[in-house]
Amino acid sequence: MSERKLICHKCQAELVMTSTNFSYMGHMMKYDVPACPVCGQTYISPDLAAGKVRTVETEMEDK
Repeated sequence: MSERKLICHKCQAELVMTSTNFSYMGHMMKYDVPACPVCGQTYISPDLAAGKVRTVETEMEDK
């Protein structure tokens, strides 16, 4: 089964994997996420939001 393409709702361009910086409580994280090559809008998957991002939030808040 082929992977589903993600399309930017605003630009109608196919999203491409882009290294993106995230900041939380003064700490920087870098992940590769799908982003629109035209407007730069990024897509954060539910798996990333509920997984890695949530883990980092919990670790930072516990410090």
